[in-house]
Amino acid sequence: MSSVPFTVPEAALDERDLPALRAGDHDAFARLVDRHGPRLLAVVRRLLRDEHEAHDALQDAFTSAHRALPSFEGSSRLGTWLHRIAINAALMRLRARRRRPEVAIDAMLPTFDSTGHRVVLREAWSESADTRLERAETRALVRRLIDRLPEDHRTVLLLRDIEELETRETAELMGCTGGAVKVRLHRARQALRQLLEEELPR
Repeated sequence: MSSVPFTVPEAALDERDLPALRAGDHDAFARLVDRHGPRLLAVVRRLLRDEHEAHDALQDAFTSAHRALPSFEGSSRLGTWLHRIAINAALMRLRARRRRPEVAIDAMLPTFDSTGHRVVLREAWSESADTRLERAETRALVRRLIDRLPEDHRTVLLLRDIEELETRETAELMGCTGGAVKVRLHRARQALRQLLEEELPR
């Protein structure tokens, strides 16, 4: 009878290595990088949209983590702590970029007629947008459309809907209020749906 191999949860491995990590053990840190590196690279890649910058941001994040590990109190999971550091490293690079002129979010939002009814540019889909979003090809299109959003709105959408950060934490990372996060997120979702309606075949 074959047995299913037992896999130790990531958090348990982090906890096991934590004393060595706090003591500056290089082997323990290498294991930490191996465990979390691929997932965190995907996070910063989504935010930065540049492979070279993503790798640099991840290196910055692990450098910051290495310096801070001796004082890590363990009030959150190590993986969660690293996730926040990686996002912060990516956001710092976004802020340092020279921004290219962007299309205003208003140009991407749905429009309404004088009676308050939404102007529909095409005939209704034969199936719901939610159904289409389940499809792999549609998900790829959504990723491309997210990249068309203005930087602040795109970042809020990624942090809240993809990385699943809370409003408060998103606001702290972006240096704005919770109210601003909510407004940007609402407008980003509206714009994304409008772009999706314009792109998807009926």
